[in-house]
Amino acid sequence: MSEKHVPEVAISNDPLLKAQGFWYKNQKAILGAVVAVVVVVGGYFGYQQFVVKPKEEKAGEAIFKAQQYFGIDSLRKALDGDGSGKGFLYIANNYGGTKSGNLAHYYAGVCYLRLGDYNNAVKFLKEFSTDAPQIQLMAYGCLGDAYSELGNKQSEAIDAYKKAATTFEKDEANSSEYLFRAAMLSEVAGKTKEALELYKQLKEKFPRTDKGFQADKFINRLEVGKNEFSVK
Repeated sequence: MSEKHVPEVAISNDPLLKAQGFWYKNQKAILGAVVAVVVVVGGYFGYQQFVVKPKEEKAGEAIFKAQQYFGIDSLRKALDGDGSGKGFLYIANNYGGTKSGNLAHYYAGVCYLRLGDYNNAVKFLKEFSTDAPQIQLMAYGCLGDAYSELGNKQSEAIDAYKKAATTFEKDEANSSEYLFRAAMLSEVAGKTKEALELYKQLKEKFPRTDKGFQADKFINRLEVGKNEFSVK
């Protein structure tokens, strides 16, 4: 009996043989890709473990002393340090990418605001951002105060106040305060229509707050006619 031959078409269509053939032809490329992925993933975790984590810890330790000075209104030492400890400026400039480094921008901005250095207050507060809405609210509010004190930045101040008022409305006391400041500054700037709208929002959103309770007084004044602030 003659030997039976497996048809070539059967061999070529066998999935296992196909896979083996593909592997033999491409194993170097496949292994190279796998190694690259391992290197990237391993490098990322190594960077997080041996670079980012120690940096976060050092930044956290450094900011503690500055926060103590901030708490007792020793603002210059909070900013510059005291020789034995670092201040917010050093931390902000040398621990970028860390949570404490980011927070140092906020503290530095508030320090400059209290010291009357409004340009630097704006600089540092603009560089701060956080996912914590309670803190972001206060940062926007302080930014609005700094812009307002500069005199020629009324539009920027109004925008910052409006952001503060809408960032975390559960904090009704601070949200209503900053919405009121936005309305008042709009009125002072002669933007009567915008001011009226903001006062109405104040009454509608925060009726139980002190500023919300006073809103009718300002609304009535603007709806009756022009006042000493209004120019258009």
